[in-house]
Amino acid sequence: MSNNTSINVSHDALVVKPEHPYGSKGNHALPQDSEENRGSLGAQSSTSVVDQVRTPPDDSGVTSSASTICPAPVCRQFWKAGSYNDELSSKSQQPTGKNYLHVHPMFLHSNATSHKWAFGAVAELLDNAVDEIQNGATFVIVDKTTNPRDGTPALLVQDDGGGMDPQAMRQCMGFGFSDKKSDSAIGRYGNGFKTSTMRLGADAIVFSRHFKNQTWTQSIGLLSYTYLTRTGHDRIVVPILDFEYKASTSEFVTLQDRERYISSLSILLEWSPFSTEAELLQQASLLLKSFPTHAFDDIGSHGTKVIIYNLWLNSDAKLELDFDSAVEDILIEGNIKKTGCKITNYHIATRFSYSLRVYLSILYLRIPEAFKIVLRGKVVQQHNVADDLKHPQYILYKPHVAGHEEGEVVTTIGFLKEAPKINLNGFCVYHKNRLIMPFWQVVSNSNSRGRGIVGALEANFVEPTHNKQDFEKTVLLQKLENRLKEMTMEYWNCHYVLIGYQDVNKPRPKVPQNVQPGGRPNANMLRKNSAGYSGRQTMSPPPGFPAVFNNTNLASLPRVSAEPVVLEKRKEHPDLVASAASRRKVGSDGFTVPGHIRVEQFIQGSANQSQDSEIVKLMEKNKKLRAKWLDHKVRSQTLEVKAMNLSSELEKVKSEYERLMEELQALSVVKEERSRHVNT
Repeated sequence: MSNNTSINVSHDALVVKPEHPYGSKGNHALPQDSEENRGSLGAQSSTSVVDQVRTPPDDSGVTSSASTICPAPVCRQFWKAGSYNDELSSKSQQPTGKNYLHVHPMFLHSNATSHKWAFGAVAELLDNAVDEIQNGATFVIVDKTTNPRDGTPALLVQDDGGGMDPQAMRQCMGFGFSDKKSDSAIGRYGNGFKTSTMRLGADAIVFSRHFKNQTWTQSIGLLSYTYLTRTGHDRIVVPILDFEYKASTSEFVTLQDRERYISSLSILLEWSPFSTEAELLQQASLLLKSFPTHAFDDIGSHGTKVIIYNLWLNSDAKLELDFDSAVEDILIEGNIKKTGCKITNYHIATRFSYSLRVYLSILYLRIPEAFKIVLRGKVVQQHNVADDLKHPQYILYKPHVAGHEEGEVVTTIGFLKEAPKINLNGFCVYHKNRLIMPFWQVVSNSNSRGRGIVGALEANFVEPTHNKQDFEKTVLLQKLENRLKEMTMEYWNCHYVLIGYQDVNKPRPKVPQNVQPGGRPNANMLRKNSAGYSGRQTMSPPPGFPAVFNNTNLASLPRVSAEPVVLEKRKEHPDLVASAASRRKVGSDGFTVPGHIRVEQFIQGSANQSQDSEIVKLMEKNKKLRAKWLDHKVRSQTLEVKAMNLSSELEKVKSEYERLMEELQALSVVKEERSRHVNT
């Protein structure tokens, strides 16, 4: 690759002045190429120029002069297709005179290697469609189509967004340009189209229709690694055709002169999936047709359609994108890794790596209801990872660097519904609504700690890499990773008992040596105790308590008779433990031991030490239930008052009704008497 980051793109793949971006119209020819027109790109605009041998005009129509089979790239495996030989390039194609900076075709491949994962490339194409929501886009279609030349599968990505005018088409085909200034826009570097298309296949053809200022334009562009490798170009050449709709003739007319138009068209017909001009162009209606027969017929008045063909093969010489295993999905066969756990195998955290439908369902945190992602004819149902969690918690995190707050993020964290039977964990980290790191593991799976804990957050304060599959390695990212580790461990320590794990901090009850398996004290020990046994023995204090008992004062302690105590599962309030301890006191004041420490305090302290997180949770649950009960009680009282008022009003209404009925009957009697009086 040369030092320049611009791509050599023209409207017709010919040397033209960048000051005339649309070429000439009608019979007005462009000036002939000169030494000055091919000067250094440093003094030119972002739309650079290219060299290409002209093809003589042919008024009888244009068809592909090459074989009807579109040539495939030299190597069909992506990771082996980087070798390149540009010695085939003819001398006439090399620029002369001043230094001419350009982008070598090898950069198309090396640039696409940033996508280690094919679905990451598909996601970048969808990002362009989602960014078009602000321009009225309502859908994006991802589907399998067929290369009409050889019948091989191809990938179709189409949206009904605003489309691209001729200038935008060149910026799309070029490198390093982005006009997405909006804070909500996902795209940033202006590099996604090239990396994504070249990662999925060797060639891509783009159709786009745009409407602005009561004018329709449509453009066709071809980005073909096959064409560049087979012809031995030492620079990237992108043939583009531009058309404008004329209301007077109700058809699209070319924006280039005839000679230049035919030159670009001949490249398109030779290296694209379409071998005739009739297949490539749509000249008549702008309306959506039920049965499209041309490339533009199903785009409608505006939108963009990308067809990626000569799709790459995997190491087994099979298509990397598997269209056959699932009718409504696209799979990556090599990414299917199954473990012994069926629940883990079929969970979304496992399936997203090889199922495009699953991945697209979590790709965006929020999608307007009016916008649909359609994969192979079926709408993708959006899925929020946070909806899969039980016992969720919401944690606010405000990262600081050099004493300055960089932002804030609310993290939703919880156990998967399948926990503890599922051995998965991680965080889905979004950036500007787009999933960057799915199920990012911040803790190890070597032990059960953190098992089944999943979280979701939108971290707009860290910057993603240009392939949108990772974040830049910065201090902020390191701080975020450390905080997520802390969140995971804190959540685990507080909630693991809720999903069935045992409390490892809870001490196991020990059976005293003087108690036999049947629950009765050992007779020999009782005789020794009753006889005032004073043999030397060692007593270890409980954890956290001082050794106040020694061998010299054991005999001076009062004798306390003990009876076997039946241990029951603790279901009561912790205060009951204290009351049980108080019942073990001897006398009203208890008995005092050296050091002025009461035995009742010792027992009370031991009881407090035995409290665990389960009791605390039961207390909290009790408080919540009590609060709900009080709330229901207040509501019940309010409803009772309302019922009494309504009952009172009902009685009044009944009384009024009876009074009115009596008046009605009285009036009826009077009316009958009057009628009889009149008759007489």
